[in-house]
Amino acid sequence: MAEAAAPMEGTQRPRVSAYAWYALFVLVLVYVVNFIDRQILSILVADIQADLGVTEAEIGFLYGTAFAVFYALFGIPLGRLADSWYRGRLMAIGLALWSSMTVASGFASTLGQLTAARIGVGIGEASASPAAYSMIADSFPKERRATALSIYSAGLYIGGALSLPIGGAVASGWNRAYPAAELAPLGLAGWQAAFLAVGLPGLLLALWVLSLREPQRGAMDGHPQPIVRPNAWRDFGRELFAIIPPFTLFNLAALSAKALRTNLVALAVIVLAAYGLVLLTGNWPQWVAYGLGVYAVFSWVQSLRFRDPATHALIWGHWVVVLITAAFGSIAFVAYASTFWFPRYAEATFYAGPLAPGLFFPGMTAKTEVGLILGTTNAVTAALGVIIGGYLSDLWRQRDVNGRLYINMLAAVLPLPIITYMLTTDSATGFYVASPLAHLFSSLWVGAAVATLQDLVLPRMRGTAGATYILGTTMVGLALGPYYAGQVAAAAGSLAAGIFALFAMVPLTLTALWIASRHLGALEASKEERARAAESADAAPLGAV
Repeated sequence: MAEAAAPMEGTQRPRVSAYAWYALFVLVLVYVVNFIDRQILSILVADIQADLGVTEAEIGFLYGTAFAVFYALFGIPLGRLADSWYRGRLMAIGLALWSSMTVASGFASTLGQLTAARIGVGIGEASASPAAYSMIADSFPKERRATALSIYSAGLYIGGALSLPIGGAVASGWNRAYPAAELAPLGLAGWQAAFLAVGLPGLLLALWVLSLREPQRGAMDGHPQPIVRPNAWRDFGRELFAIIPPFTLFNLAALSAKALRTNLVALAVIVLAAYGLVLLTGNWPQWVAYGLGVYAVFSWVQSLRFRDPATHALIWGHWVVVLITAAFGSIAFVAYASTFWFPRYAEATFYAGPLAPGLFFPGMTAKTEVGLILGTTNAVTAALGVIIGGYLSDLWRQRDVNGRLYINMLAAVLPLPIITYMLTTDSATGFYVASPLAHLFSSLWVGAAVATLQDLVLPRMRGTAGATYILGTTMVGLALGPYYAGQVAAAAGSLAAGIFALFAMVPLTLTALWIASRHLGALEASKEERARAAESADAAPLGAV
Protein backbone atom coordinates (compact mmCIF):
# COMPACT_ATOMS: atom_id res chain seq x y z
CA MET A 1 0.00 0.00 0.00
CA ALA A 2 1.33 3.46 -0.80
CA GLU A 3 3.11 5.33 1.92
CA ALA A 4 0.97 7.99 3.49
CA ALA A 5 2.33 11.40 4.25
CA ALA A 6 2.25 12.90 7.71
CA PRO A 7 -0.75 15.10 8.50
CA MET A 8 -0.51 18.55 6.96
CA GLU A 9 -0.58 21.72 8.94
CA GLY A 10 -3.63 23.88 9.22
CA THR A 11 -7.03 22.61 8.28
CA GLN A 12 -5.92 20.25 5.48
CA ARG A 13 -6.52 16.55 5.95
CA PRO A 14 -4.16 13.79 4.83
CA ARG A 15 -4.96 12.68 1.31
CA VAL A 16 -5.91 9.10 0.50
CA SER A 17 -3.96 7.89 -2.50
CA ALA A 18 -5.39 5.92 -5.40
CA TYR A 19 -3.03 3.10 -4.47
CA ALA A 20 -4.56 2.95 -1.00
CA TRP A 21 -7.97 2.32 -2.57
CA TYR A 22 -6.48 -0.32 -4.87
CA ALA A 23 -4.82 -2.08 -1.94
CA LEU A 24 -8.08 -1.92 0.00
CA PHE A 25 -9.76 -3.71 -2.93
CA VAL A 26 -7.17 -6.51 -2.73
CA LEU A 27 -7.65 -6.79 1.03
CA VAL A 28 -11.40 -7.08 0.51
CA LEU A 29 -10.79 -9.99 -1.88
CA VAL A 30 -8.69 -11.68 0.80
CA TYR A 31 -11.52 -11.29 3.31
CA VAL A 32 -14.02 -12.65 0.78
CA VAL A 33 -11.92 -15.79 0.33
CA ASN A 34 -11.44 -15.93 4.09
CA PHE A 35 -15.15 -16.18 4.74
CA ILE A 36 -15.96 -18.40 1.79
CA ASP A 37 -13.57 -20.95 3.25
CA ARG A 38 -14.96 -20.44 6.75
CA GLN A 39 -18.70 -20.25 6.02
CA ILE A 40 -19.05 -22.92 3.34
CA LEU A 41 -19.60 -25.45 6.11
CA SER A 42 -23.05 -23.90 6.65
CA ILE A 43 -24.54 -25.14 3.37
CA LEU A 44 -22.85 -28.55 3.71
CA VAL A 45 -24.24 -29.38 7.18
CA ALA A 46 -26.86 -31.90 6.06
CA ASP A 47 -24.40 -33.80 3.84
CA ILE A 48 -21.70 -33.90 6.52
CA GLN A 49 -24.19 -35.07 9.13
CA ALA A 50 -25.39 -37.84 6.81
CA ASP A 51 -21.86 -39.02 5.97
CA LEU A 52 -20.16 -38.61 9.35
CA GLY A 53 -23.16 -39.12 11.66
CA VAL A 54 -22.65 -35.96 13.75
CA THR A 55 -25.23 -34.02 15.80
CA GLU A 56 -26.21 -30.34 15.68
CA ALA A 57 -24.11 -29.66 18.78
CA GLU A 58 -21.07 -31.33 17.17
CA ILE A 59 -21.60 -29.30 14.00
CA GLY A 60 -21.79 -26.16 16.14
CA PHE A 61 -18.51 -27.19 17.78
CA LEU A 62 -16.92 -27.89 14.39
CA TYR A 63 -17.96 -24.56 12.89
CA GLY A 64 -17.53 -22.52 16.05
CA THR A 65 -15.24 -23.68 18.82
CA ALA A 66 -12.78 -25.89 16.92
CA PHE A 67 -12.12 -23.03 14.54
CA ALA A 68 -12.59 -20.09 16.88
CA VAL A 69 -10.31 -21.07 19.76
CA PHE A 70 -7.24 -21.49 17.57
CA TYR A 71 -8.22 -18.53 15.38
CA ALA A 72 -8.37 -16.34 18.49
CA LEU A 73 -5.25 -17.70 20.17
CA PHE A 74 -2.97 -17.48 17.15
CA GLY A 75 -4.53 -14.12 16.26
CA ILE A 76 -2.82 -12.59 19.30
CA PRO A 77 0.84 -13.44 18.48
CA LEU A 78 0.15 -12.91 14.77
CA GLY A 79 -1.42 -9.55 15.58
CA ARG A 80 1.70 -8.64 17.55
CA LEU A 81 3.82 -9.76 14.58
CA ALA A 82 1.73 -7.50 12.34
CA ASP A 83 2.80 -4.63 14.60
CA SER A 84 6.49 -5.27 13.90
CA TRP A 85 6.88 -7.02 10.50
CA TYR A 86 5.67 -6.79 6.89
CA ARG A 87 1.91 -7.06 7.05
CA GLY A 88 1.34 -7.99 3.39
CA ARG A 89 3.82 -10.87 3.61
CA LEU A 90 2.20 -12.09 6.80
CA MET A 91 -1.24 -12.11 5.16
CA ALA A 92 0.10 -13.98 2.12
CA ILE A 93 1.63 -16.71 4.30
CA GLY A 94 -1.59 -17.05 6.28
CA LEU A 95 -3.71 -17.15 3.11
CA ALA A 96 -1.61 -19.97 1.67
CA LEU A 97 -1.93 -21.90 4.94
CA TRP A 98 -5.69 -21.62 5.37
CA SER A 99 -6.34 -22.36 1.69
CA SER A 100 -4.24 -25.52 2.00
CA MET A 101 -6.19 -26.53 5.11
CA THR A 102 -9.48 -25.93 3.30
CA VAL A 103 -8.27 -28.31 0.60
CA ALA A 104 -7.34 -30.77 3.36
CA SER A 105 -10.94 -30.53 4.63
CA GLY A 106 -11.97 -31.99 1.29
CA PHE A 107 -10.05 -35.18 2.05
CA ALA A 108 -11.38 -35.61 5.60
CA SER A 109 -13.37 -38.79 6.22
CA THR A 110 -13.94 -38.56 9.98
CA LEU A 111 -15.04 -35.86 12.40
CA GLY A 112 -11.54 -35.85 13.94
CA GLN A 113 -9.86 -35.25 10.59
CA LEU A 114 -12.29 -32.50 9.68
CA THR A 115 -11.77 -30.90 13.10
CA ALA A 116 -7.99 -30.92 12.60
CA ALA A 117 -8.36 -29.29 9.19
CA ARG A 118 -10.69 -26.64 10.62
CA ILE A 119 -8.11 -25.88 13.30
CA GLY A 120 -5.57 -25.34 10.54
CA VAL A 121 -7.96 -23.00 8.73
CA GLY A 122 -8.40 -21.05 11.96
CA ILE A 123 -4.64 -20.67 12.50
CA GLY A 124 -4.10 -19.48 8.93
CA GLU A 125 -6.99 -17.03 8.94
CA ALA A 126 -5.76 -15.52 12.21
CA SER A 127 -3.04 -13.68 10.26
CA ALA A 128 -5.37 -11.76 7.97
CA SER A 129 -7.50 -9.23 9.78
CA PRO A 130 -5.02 -7.88 12.38
CA ALA A 131 -2.59 -7.11 9.55
CA ALA A 132 -5.35 -5.70 7.34
CA TYR A 133 -6.76 -3.49 10.11
CA SER A 134 -3.29 -2.08 10.73
CA MET A 135 -2.62 -1.41 7.04
CA ILE A 136 -5.97 0.28 6.54
CA ALA A 137 -5.62 2.42 9.66
CA ASP A 138 -2.22 3.60 8.36
CA SER A 139 -3.65 4.44 4.93
CA PHE A 140 -6.83 6.33 5.83
CA PRO A 141 -7.23 9.32 8.20
CA LYS A 142 -9.30 8.99 11.36
CA GLU A 143 -12.23 10.84 9.75
CA ARG A 144 -12.57 8.13 7.08
CA ARG A 145 -11.22 5.15 8.98
CA ALA A 146 -14.52 3.49 9.91
CA THR A 147 -15.71 3.82 6.32
CA ALA A 148 -12.54 2.14 5.00
CA LEU A 149 -12.68 -0.57 7.66
CA SER A 150 -16.34 -1.14 6.84
CA ILE A 151 -15.53 -1.58 3.15
CA TYR A 152 -12.95 -4.18 4.16
CA SER A 153 -15.42 -5.80 6.55
CA ALA A 154 -17.94 -6.07 3.71
CA GLY A 155 -15.75 -8.90 2.46
CA LEU A 156 -16.89 -10.89 5.50
CA TYR A 157 -20.51 -10.79 4.34
CA ILE A 158 -19.77 -11.12 0.64
CA GLY A 159 -17.63 -14.19 1.26
CA GLY A 160 -20.03 -15.71 3.77
CA ALA A 161 -22.94 -15.24 1.39
CA LEU A 162 -21.12 -16.41 -1.75
CA SER A 163 -20.09 -19.58 0.06
CA LEU A 164 -23.73 -20.71 0.02
CA PRO A 165 -24.40 -20.77 -3.75
CA ILE A 166 -20.87 -21.97 -4.50
CA GLY A 167 -20.99 -24.75 -1.91
CA GLY A 168 -24.56 -25.72 -2.78
CA ALA A 169 -23.92 -25.80 -6.53
CA VAL A 170 -20.66 -27.77 -6.31
CA ALA A 171 -21.99 -30.30 -3.78
CA SER A 172 -25.30 -30.86 -5.58
CA GLY A 173 -23.69 -31.02 -9.01
CA TRP A 174 -21.11 -33.49 -7.80
CA ASN A 175 -23.70 -35.69 -6.08
CA ARG A 176 -25.84 -35.73 -9.22
CA ALA A 177 -22.89 -36.69 -11.39
CA TYR A 178 -21.63 -39.31 -8.93
CA PRO A 179 -24.54 -40.70 -6.86
CA ALA A 180 -22.16 -43.26 -5.37
CA ALA A 181 -19.03 -41.75 -3.84
CA GLU A 182 -16.94 -44.82 -4.68
CA LEU A 183 -17.47 -44.03 -8.39
CA ALA A 184 -16.36 -40.39 -8.02
CA PRO A 185 -12.82 -39.14 -8.66
CA LEU A 186 -10.69 -39.91 -5.59
CA GLY A 187 -13.83 -41.35 -3.98
CA LEU A 188 -14.93 -37.87 -2.86
CA ALA A 189 -18.47 -36.94 -1.82
CA GLY A 190 -20.08 -33.67 -2.93
CA TRP A 191 -19.30 -31.81 0.28
CA GLN A 192 -15.63 -32.79 0.00
CA ALA A 193 -15.48 -31.53 -3.59
CA ALA A 194 -16.92 -28.22 -2.43
CA PHE A 195 -14.02 -27.70 0.00
CA LEU A 196 -11.54 -28.36 -2.80
CA ALA A 197 -13.30 -25.92 -5.12
CA VAL A 198 -13.04 -22.99 -2.72
CA GLY A 199 -9.62 -23.80 -1.25
CA LEU A 200 -7.47 -23.95 -4.38
CA PRO A 201 -8.03 -20.34 -5.67
CA GLY A 202 -6.70 -18.90 -2.42
CA LEU A 203 -3.23 -20.19 -3.24
CA LEU A 204 -3.15 -17.95 -6.35
CA LEU A 205 -4.51 -14.95 -4.45
CA ALA A 206 -1.63 -15.26 -1.97
CA LEU A 207 0.79 -14.35 -4.77
CA TRP A 208 -1.19 -11.18 -5.52
CA VAL A 209 -1.13 -10.14 -1.86
CA LEU A 210 2.66 -10.44 -1.84
CA SER A 211 2.84 -7.56 -4.33
CA LEU A 212 1.22 -4.99 -2.01
CA ARG A 213 3.37 -2.13 -0.74
CA GLU A 214 3.44 -1.30 2.96
CA PRO A 215 2.05 2.01 4.28
CA GLN A 216 4.17 4.01 6.71
CA ARG A 217 3.15 3.14 10.27
CA GLY A 218 1.54 6.00 12.18
CA ALA A 219 2.03 8.65 9.50
CA MET A 220 -1.69 9.35 9.19
CA ASP A 221 -1.76 10.25 12.89
CA GLY A 222 1.42 12.32 12.83
CA HIS A 223 3.62 9.68 14.51
CA PRO A 224 5.61 7.95 11.73
CA GLN A 225 7.43 4.79 12.78
CA PRO A 226 9.56 2.12 11.07
CA ILE A 227 7.58 -0.53 9.19
CA VAL A 228 9.76 -3.34 10.58
CA ARG A 229 11.10 -3.40 14.12
CA PRO A 230 14.21 -5.40 15.12
CA ASN A 231 13.80 -9.01 16.27
CA ALA A 232 10.19 -9.25 15.04
CA TRP A 233 10.22 -13.04 14.67
CA ARG A 234 12.06 -13.60 17.93
CA ASP A 235 9.38 -11.58 19.67
CA PHE A 236 6.72 -13.59 17.82
CA GLY A 237 8.22 -16.75 19.30
CA ARG A 238 8.02 -15.21 22.73
CA GLU A 239 4.37 -14.36 22.13
CA LEU A 240 3.67 -17.99 21.21
CA PHE A 241 5.33 -19.17 24.41
CA ALA A 242 3.23 -16.66 26.33
CA ILE A 243 -0.08 -18.04 25.04
CA ILE A 244 0.39 -21.74 24.17
CA PRO A 245 0.09 -24.13 27.17
CA PRO A 246 2.13 -25.53 28.86
CA PHE A 247 4.83 -23.06 27.76
CA THR A 248 2.76 -20.37 29.47
CA LEU A 249 3.89 -21.73 32.85
CA PHE A 250 7.60 -21.51 32.01
CA ASN A 251 7.13 -18.03 30.59
CA LEU A 252 5.37 -16.73 33.71
CA ALA A 253 7.83 -18.46 36.05
CA ALA A 254 10.62 -16.47 34.43
CA LEU A 255 8.69 -13.22 34.86
CA SER A 256 7.17 -13.38 38.34
CA ALA A 257 6.61 -16.01 41.02
CA LYS A 258 3.45 -14.19 42.12
CA ALA A 259 2.08 -14.17 38.57
CA LEU A 260 2.77 -17.91 38.31
CA ARG A 261 0.81 -18.59 41.52
CA THR A 262 -2.11 -16.51 40.24
CA ASN A 263 -1.96 -18.39 36.97
CA LEU A 264 -2.12 -21.78 38.67
CA VAL A 265 -5.16 -20.70 40.69
CA ALA A 266 -6.86 -19.50 37.50
CA LEU A 267 -5.99 -22.80 35.80
CA ALA A 268 -7.64 -24.76 38.62
CA VAL A 269 -10.80 -22.63 38.41
CA ILE A 270 -10.98 -23.01 34.63
CA VAL A 271 -10.47 -26.80 34.81
CA LEU A 272 -13.24 -27.14 37.40
CA ALA A 273 -15.61 -24.95 35.36
CA ALA A 274 -14.89 -26.91 32.17
CA TYR A 275 -15.40 -30.22 34.01
CA GLY A 276 -18.75 -29.02 35.35
CA LEU A 277 -19.89 -27.98 31.86
CA VAL A 278 -18.81 -31.34 30.44
CA LEU A 279 -20.93 -33.10 33.08
CA LEU A 280 -23.84 -30.77 32.32
CA THR A 281 -23.77 -31.06 28.53
CA GLY A 282 -21.90 -34.31 27.87
CA ASN A 283 -19.84 -32.52 25.21
CA TRP A 284 -16.20 -32.77 26.29
CA PRO A 285 -14.53 -31.49 23.04
CA GLN A 286 -16.44 -28.19 23.30
CA TRP A 287 -15.49 -27.38 26.86
CA VAL A 288 -11.97 -28.79 26.84
CA ALA A 289 -11.21 -26.64 23.79
CA TYR A 290 -12.95 -23.59 25.21
CA GLY A 291 -11.28 -23.97 28.60
CA LEU A 292 -7.92 -24.24 26.85
CA GLY A 293 -8.67 -21.00 25.02
CA VAL A 294 -9.73 -19.11 28.13
CA TYR A 295 -6.66 -20.25 30.06
CA ALA A 296 -4.31 -19.34 27.21
CA VAL A 297 -5.78 -15.84 26.91
CA PHE A 298 -5.54 -15.30 30.67
CA SER A 299 -1.89 -16.40 30.61
CA TRP A 300 -1.04 -14.13 27.68
CA VAL A 301 -2.66 -11.11 29.30
CA GLN A 302 -0.64 -11.74 32.47
CA SER A 303 2.56 -11.95 30.44
CA LEU A 304 1.74 -8.86 28.37
CA ARG A 305 1.62 -6.78 31.54
CA PHE A 306 5.33 -7.47 32.11
CA ARG A 307 6.54 -7.46 28.50
CA ASP A 308 4.60 -4.47 27.13
CA PRO A 309 2.98 -2.51 29.96
CA ALA A 310 1.78 0.30 27.68
CA THR A 311 -0.17 -2.05 25.38
CA HIS A 312 -1.54 -3.90 28.40
CA ALA A 313 -2.65 -0.63 29.98
CA LEU A 314 -4.53 0.58 26.90
CA ILE A 315 -6.24 -2.70 25.97
CA TRP A 316 -6.44 -5.13 28.88
CA GLY A 317 -5.59 -2.86 31.78
CA HIS A 318 -8.87 -0.95 31.75
CA TRP A 319 -12.12 -2.73 32.48
CA VAL A 320 -14.11 -0.56 30.05
CA VAL A 321 -12.02 -1.65 27.05
CA VAL A 322 -12.47 -5.29 28.09
CA LEU A 323 -16.21 -4.66 28.43
CA ILE A 324 -16.38 -3.08 24.96
CA THR A 325 -14.54 -6.06 23.47
CA ALA A 326 -16.95 -8.49 25.14
CA ALA A 327 -19.92 -6.42 23.93
CA PHE A 328 -18.74 -6.67 20.34
CA GLY A 329 -18.39 -10.42 20.86
CA SER A 330 -21.95 -10.62 22.16
CA ILE A 331 -23.27 -9.04 18.94
CA ALA A 332 -21.31 -11.65 17.00
CA PHE A 333 -22.83 -14.34 19.27
CA VAL A 334 -26.24 -13.69 17.70
CA ALA A 335 -25.09 -12.72 14.20
CA TYR A 336 -22.70 -15.61 13.56
CA ALA A 337 -24.98 -18.28 14.97
CA SER A 338 -28.16 -17.18 13.21
CA THR A 339 -26.37 -16.74 9.87
CA PHE A 340 -24.82 -20.20 10.18
CA TRP A 341 -28.05 -22.03 11.02
CA PHE A 342 -30.45 -20.23 8.61
CA PRO A 343 -29.58 -22.37 5.54
CA ARG A 344 -30.06 -25.61 7.51
CA TYR A 345 -33.33 -24.23 8.93
CA ALA A 346 -34.61 -23.37 5.44
CA GLU A 347 -33.73 -26.83 4.10
CA ALA A 348 -35.47 -28.57 7.00
CA THR A 349 -38.55 -26.32 7.06
CA PHE A 350 -39.47 -25.68 3.44
CA TYR A 351 -38.07 -28.68 1.52
CA ALA A 352 -38.44 -32.44 1.62
CA GLY A 353 -34.66 -32.88 1.62
CA PRO A 354 -31.43 -31.37 0.27
CA LEU A 355 -31.81 -33.16 -3.08
CA ALA A 356 -35.54 -32.38 -3.45
CA PRO A 357 -36.55 -30.08 -6.34
CA GLY A 358 -36.37 -26.35 -5.68
CA LEU A 359 -39.56 -24.41 -4.93
CA PHE A 360 -38.72 -21.49 -7.19
CA PHE A 361 -36.22 -23.10 -9.57
CA PRO A 362 -37.44 -26.68 -10.11
CA GLY A 363 -34.34 -27.51 -12.13
CA MET A 364 -32.24 -27.01 -9.02
CA THR A 365 -31.96 -29.13 -5.92
CA ALA A 366 -33.16 -27.70 -2.63
CA LYS A 367 -29.56 -27.25 -1.44
CA THR A 368 -28.57 -25.31 -4.54
CA GLU A 369 -31.67 -23.13 -4.36
CA VAL A 370 -31.21 -22.33 -0.68
CA GLY A 371 -27.58 -21.41 -1.31
CA LEU A 372 -28.38 -19.32 -4.37
CA ILE A 373 -31.23 -17.31 -2.85
CA LEU A 374 -29.77 -16.75 0.61
CA GLY A 375 -26.26 -16.29 -0.71
CA THR A 376 -26.88 -13.72 -3.42
CA THR A 377 -29.46 -11.62 -1.58
CA ASN A 378 -27.65 -11.67 1.75
CA ALA A 379 -24.32 -10.84 0.09
CA VAL A 380 -25.66 -7.63 -1.40
CA THR A 381 -27.55 -6.35 1.63
CA ALA A 382 -24.98 -7.38 4.25
CA ALA A 383 -22.13 -5.76 2.33
CA LEU A 384 -24.29 -2.66 1.89
CA GLY A 385 -25.18 -2.70 5.59
CA VAL A 386 -21.62 -2.85 6.84
CA ILE A 387 -20.57 0.04 4.57
CA ILE A 388 -23.62 2.10 5.55
CA GLY A 389 -22.92 1.37 9.21
CA GLY A 390 -19.31 2.49 8.91
CA TYR A 391 -20.22 5.66 7.04
CA LEU A 392 -22.99 6.58 9.49
CA SER A 393 -20.75 5.83 12.44
CA ASP A 394 -18.10 8.22 11.07
CA LEU A 395 -20.73 10.94 10.68
CA TRP A 396 -22.25 10.27 14.10
CA ARG A 397 -18.85 10.24 15.76
CA GLN A 398 -18.10 13.74 14.47
CA ARG A 399 -21.06 14.93 16.55
CA ASP A 400 -20.76 12.52 19.46
CA VAL A 401 -17.76 10.47 20.53
CA ASN A 402 -20.15 7.57 21.25
CA GLY A 403 -21.64 7.55 17.76
CA ARG A 404 -19.98 4.27 16.82
CA LEU A 405 -21.27 2.56 19.95
CA TYR A 406 -24.80 3.72 19.12
CA ILE A 407 -24.51 2.05 15.70
CA ASN A 408 -23.58 -1.16 17.52
CA MET A 409 -26.68 -0.84 19.70
CA LEU A 410 -28.90 -0.49 16.63
CA ALA A 411 -27.27 -3.54 15.01
CA ALA A 412 -28.06 -5.60 18.11
CA VAL A 413 -31.75 -4.65 18.20
CA LEU A 414 -33.02 -4.02 14.66
CA PRO A 415 -32.67 -7.61 13.33
CA LEU A 416 -34.69 -9.21 16.16
CA PRO A 417 -38.27 -8.65 14.87
CA ILE A 418 -37.21 -9.74 11.38
CA ILE A 419 -35.59 -12.94 12.65
CA THR A 420 -38.71 -13.59 14.71
CA TYR A 421 -40.81 -13.40 11.55
CA MET A 422 -38.41 -15.68 9.66
CA LEU A 423 -38.68 -18.37 12.32
CA THR A 424 -42.47 -18.24 12.59
CA THR A 425 -43.62 -17.90 9.00
CA ASP A 426 -44.86 -20.86 6.95
CA SER A 427 -44.04 -19.02 3.73
CA ALA A 428 -40.74 -19.75 2.03
CA THR A 429 -41.22 -16.56 0.04
CA GLY A 430 -41.62 -14.54 3.22
CA PHE A 431 -38.53 -16.17 4.72
CA TYR A 432 -36.41 -15.36 1.69
CA VAL A 433 -37.68 -11.76 1.47
CA ALA A 434 -37.01 -11.10 5.16
CA SER A 435 -33.52 -12.64 5.25
CA PRO A 436 -31.64 -9.90 3.34
CA LEU A 437 -33.27 -7.22 5.49
CA ALA A 438 -32.12 -9.01 8.64
CA HIS A 439 -28.59 -9.19 7.26
CA LEU A 440 -28.65 -5.51 6.32
CA PHE A 441 -29.30 -4.50 9.93
CA SER A 442 -27.14 -7.16 11.58
CA SER A 443 -24.06 -6.09 9.62
CA LEU A 444 -24.14 -2.39 10.56
CA TRP A 445 -21.80 -2.79 13.51
CA VAL A 446 -18.58 -4.34 12.22
CA GLY A 447 -16.62 -1.38 10.86
CA ALA A 448 -17.74 0.82 13.73
CA ALA A 449 -16.57 -1.77 16.25
CA VAL A 450 -13.13 -2.22 14.69
CA ALA A 451 -12.60 1.55 14.41
CA THR A 452 -13.58 2.05 18.05
CA LEU A 453 -10.77 -0.19 19.31
CA GLN A 454 -8.28 1.26 16.81
CA ASP A 455 -8.95 4.75 18.18
CA LEU A 456 -8.24 3.62 21.76
CA VAL A 457 -4.62 2.57 21.10
CA LEU A 458 -1.36 4.00 19.77
CA PRO A 459 -0.33 3.26 16.15
CA ARG A 460 2.25 0.64 17.15
CA MET A 461 -0.53 -1.32 18.89
CA ARG A 462 -3.02 -1.51 16.03
CA GLY A 463 -2.35 -5.12 15.07
CA THR A 464 -2.78 -6.13 18.70
CA ALA A 465 -6.01 -4.12 18.91
CA GLY A 466 -7.26 -5.91 15.80
CA ALA A 467 -6.36 -9.26 17.33
CA THR A 468 -8.20 -8.25 20.52
CA TYR A 469 -11.33 -7.43 18.52
CA ILE A 470 -11.07 -10.84 16.85
CA LEU A 471 -10.57 -12.42 20.25
CA GLY A 472 -13.87 -10.99 21.46
CA THR A 473 -15.87 -11.88 18.37
CA THR A 474 -14.49 -15.42 18.24
CA MET A 475 -14.25 -16.46 21.90
CA VAL A 476 -17.63 -14.94 22.80
CA GLY A 477 -19.39 -14.98 19.42
CA LEU A 478 -18.10 -17.75 17.19
CA ALA A 479 -16.98 -20.24 19.84
CA LEU A 480 -20.21 -20.04 21.86
CA GLY A 481 -23.02 -18.80 19.59
CA PRO A 482 -23.30 -21.63 17.00
CA TYR A 483 -22.66 -24.29 19.65
CA TYR A 484 -25.20 -22.77 22.05
CA ALA A 485 -27.90 -22.61 19.36
CA GLY A 486 -27.10 -26.18 18.27
CA GLN A 487 -27.17 -27.47 21.86
CA VAL A 488 -30.55 -25.85 22.56
CA ALA A 489 -31.87 -27.12 19.23
CA ALA A 490 -30.77 -30.68 20.03
CA ALA A 491 -32.34 -30.53 23.50
CA ALA A 492 -35.60 -28.94 22.32
CA GLY A 493 -35.85 -30.88 19.08
CA SER A 494 -36.29 -27.59 17.23
CA LEU A 495 -33.71 -25.55 15.35
CA ALA A 496 -36.01 -22.51 15.60
CA ALA A 497 -35.86 -22.79 19.40
CA GLY A 498 -32.08 -22.84 19.24
CA ILE A 499 -31.96 -19.64 17.18
CA PHE A 500 -34.57 -17.93 19.36
CA ALA A 501 -32.47 -18.74 22.43
CA LEU A 502 -29.76 -16.42 21.08
CA PHE A 503 -31.97 -13.41 21.85
CA ALA A 504 -31.13 -13.75 25.56
CA MET A 505 -27.76 -12.13 24.82
CA VAL A 506 -29.18 -8.82 23.52
CA PRO A 507 -30.03 -7.17 26.89
CA LEU A 508 -26.49 -7.90 28.07
CA THR A 509 -25.10 -6.33 24.89
CA LEU A 510 -27.09 -3.12 25.31
CA THR A 511 -26.17 -2.80 28.97
CA ALA A 512 -22.45 -3.23 28.27
CA LEU A 513 -22.46 -0.70 25.42
CA TRP A 514 -24.38 1.88 27.48
CA ILE A 515 -21.88 1.56 30.36
CA ALA A 516 -18.99 1.88 27.90
CA SER A 517 -20.52 5.04 26.40
CA ARG A 518 -20.09 6.78 29.76
CA HIS A 519 -16.29 6.39 29.58
CA LEU A 520 -15.27 6.21 25.91
CA GLY A 521 -14.35 9.86 25.36
CA ALA A 522 -12.10 10.02 28.43
CA LEU A 523 -10.35 6.79 27.44
CA GLU A 524 -9.51 8.03 23.95
CA ALA A 525 -8.34 11.44 25.18
CA SER A 526 -6.00 9.94 27.79
CA LYS A 527 -4.45 7.07 25.83
CA GLU A 528 -0.98 8.61 25.35
CA GLU A 529 -0.84 9.76 28.96
CA ARG A 530 -1.86 6.34 30.25
CA ALA A 531 0.66 4.58 27.99
CA ARG A 532 3.49 6.81 29.27
CA ALA A 533 2.41 6.28 32.85
CA ALA A 534 2.46 2.50 32.38
CA GLU A 535 5.94 2.61 30.83
CA SER A 536 7.23 4.95 33.53
CA ALA A 537 5.94 2.62 36.23
CA ASP A 538 7.92 -0.15 34.56
CA ALA A 539 11.03 2.08 34.37
CA ALA A 540 11.31 1.63 30.63
CA PRO A 541 11.10 4.19 27.79
CA LEU A 542 7.82 4.49 25.97
CA GLY A 543 9.40 4.64 22.52
CA ALA A 544 7.62 5.98 19.48
CA VAL A 545 3.90 6.52 19.73
